[in-house]
Amino acid sequence: MRSFLFVPGNSPRKLEKSLDSGADALILDLEDSVADADKPEARRITAAFLAETIGAANRPKLYVRVNALDTGETDADVDAVIPHRPDGIFLPKTECGADVAQADAKITAAEAIAGVEDGAARIIPIATETGASLFTLGSYAGCSPRLEGVTWGAEDLSADVGAQTNRDAAGEYTDLYRLARALCLAGASGAEVMPIDTVYTDFRNDVGLRADCEAAVRDGYVAKMAIHPAQVATINAVFTPSPEAIAEAQAVVGALGDSGVGSIDGKMIDRPHQRRAERLLARARAAGLSV
Repeated sequence: MRSFLFVPGNSPRKLEKSLDSGADALILDLEDSVADADKPEARRITAAFLAETIGAANRPKLYVRVNALDTGETDADVDAVIPHRPDGIFLPKTECGADVAQADAKITAAEAIAGVEDGAARIIPIATETGASLFTLGSYAGCSPRLEGVTWGAEDLSADVGAQTNRDAAGEYTDLYRLARALCLAGASGAEVMPIDTVYTDFRNDVGLRADCEAAVRDGYVAKMAIHPAQVATINAVFTPSPEAIAEAQAVVGALGDSGVGSIDGKMIDRPHQRRAERLLARARAAGLSV
């Protein structure tokens, strides 16, 4: 998966249109895009959409962002959607791996009650939305067999710490958010799951979005969240390995073979280069390319 598109869970029209967005996955949102008074109706609409769509051929993956554990809304969210077999749950404002374990227990109970096979729904925490959460990014390793990825958030983090903005005058993240992004990447790597980059909020700025995506790919992220359907094509394009990158990776794998060291164009390569090349080729295959 390369692209995860947020869709308000209380809008049947937007939910239906999102199926044609080209996103690899949809995040049906019961949290920030839904007012408190509308949450019961959003659960009903989202559950109905899942029931109608989950069995469709060639559909995107379907995830649901539930409300945070400290809101008192999580159980109602989980109970409403798990019977309709979403591919996973996005868990916002997690403080540590123990929060994922707590969500796992709730989902396990809901699956058992609904007669859904145990472990069907995966979990992706949004792991940097509070200042305290930055100190626990190493705790996600081994926290739950449902853990599928880790992502991060800059908007809620800036609100939590009281920042005026999370970017400088040049449009670059300031230090705290660069740290959050780096720790998320390290935490996902330590847990051996997908690192997923956060949203780019200026959805009319395709140049900025592309630069943001390219920086994420450069550093090791494999996917990115989107807040608008217009962002999906750019995200998919940047997170799909180019023919040149694929050819280079194939050359590295071929040159090294079973040896521990080799060379290409006079440059030494070894096992780290091979692992990096193999991961790029795996991303290409996941994007549907023949490599």
